[in-house]
Amino acid sequence: MDWLTLLPESISFGWALALISISFVTSFITAAMGIGGGVLLLAVMAQVVPAKALIPVHGVIQLGSNSGRAYVLRQQVHVPAVGCFFVGSLVGAIVGGQIAIELPTKTLQILLGLFILYSVWGPSVRYTSSGTKIMSLHGGLSTLLTMFVGATGPFVLAALKPLGFNKEQLVATSATCMLIQHLLKVVVFGLLGFNFADYLMLIMAMIATGFGGTLLGKKVLTSMNEVYFRKSLNVVLSILAMRLLWAGSS
Repeated sequence: MDWLTLLPESISFGWALALISISFVTSFITAAMGIGGGVLLLAVMAQVVPAKALIPVHGVIQLGSNSGRAYVLRQQVHVPAVGCFFVGSLVGAIVGGQIAIELPTKTLQILLGLFILYSVWGPSVRYTSSGTKIMSLHGGLSTLLTMFVGATGPFVLAALKPLGFNKEQLVATSATCMLIQHLLKVVVFGLLGFNFADYLMLIMAMIATGFGGTLLGKKVLTSMNEVYFRKSLNVVLSILAMRLLWAGSS
């Protein structure tokens, strides 16, 4: 079988192998650090995947990644918070999909670059309300945002932190919220006419290696130098974001 015929025309075999490998790495990062892998995967994919396909394809891969974490920790999911998040996300996905499909490539590149820089260097989002109802508003806003920039994990996690969850509840509820968000996003882009079939084999391979990265990340969590690792991650993300801003403005 000629594997090249199973890949989209815009992605070479070498780049496909690179993306499959980086899916392992980014899932490892998310499992080991709790956050950051989705943004890094988005930044790397943006260097080769066409802008119009980037957010839908990234969404399917993240759907698979978050599904695994949500299933493993399903008993720790805070259902009321997830329910409120779902209501807002449904509205945000519909509105965001109608807008995102019309944006030109260079605008998407600039938005992605700015979002990545903000997620690395910007202040954390904080909320004064301790009730779960605030999650409806956050679900709508973050899902609207994810239709443009893809990875909104840092924003969702920031909304959950003030609710007083323990570590297991925080990770489980965050993964479930992101699962919902990415699922809605994939459905909306499908209804708007995006053809996922061209990327099916690449998506399946990246989900498979991503699961392997998740398993390894959990095992090495306690032995990792978090400070050094986060600094290195910030540098890589910033370089990739600046490249996107250059491509979008040139």
